[in-house]
Amino acid sequence: MKGLIRCDWDSLEDPLYRDYHDREWGVPVHDDTKIFEYLILEGFQAGLSWYTVLRKRDNFREAFDGFDPEAVSGYDSSKIRDILSDPGLIRNRLKVESAVNNAKAFLRVQREFGSFDRYIWSFVGYKPIVNKWKSVKEIPSTSPVSRRLSMDLVSRGFRFVGPTICYAHMQATGMVNDHIISCFRYREILELNS
Repeated sequence: MKGLIRCDWDSLEDPLYRDYHDREWGVPVHDDTKIFEYLILEGFQAGLSWYTVLRKRDNFREAFDGFDPEAVSGYDSSKIRDILSDPGLIRNRLKVESAVNNAKAFLRVQREFGSFDRYIWSFVGYKPIVNKWKSVKEIPSTSPVSRRLSMDLVSRGFRFVGPTICYAHMQATGMVNDHIISCFRYREILELNS
């Protein structure tokens, strides 16, 4: 994969970050468990870098039962204490408690819509928004859609789902293709959606 043109992220020299860019970021996700994982991880990212979360993702998967929303929704104070004592995680009580809260809200949305996928993708008309950025400097941190999604999630009881977090979630799960047009992944992701 040497010599390929990629998005001009500062951190792409790091193999972990480059692999995330090359294999995951912007790929449409329609699996509820994976959507839940990204939603929770984006909440933990608040105020931090995505790289910090990415380095700890395997620890998060283990601590949060593979991001099974049913399991996470049942976490009690003892389980929350265990998570907060794990040095391999981001140990922020508000974020851990919001993950448990969001799991409960996630399950309510699943019951209402049949799947969380059906609910969240409705905000983009069930197909990705395709942007045509020439540089990452052009990419916004929010959008009208992320603001509507944030407001709706908050009204349904979710926390740590502001417009910026929602936009990052949309980028990660392929609801929006924000690879720059010269990046090799831009066209590959377009082909995934055709």
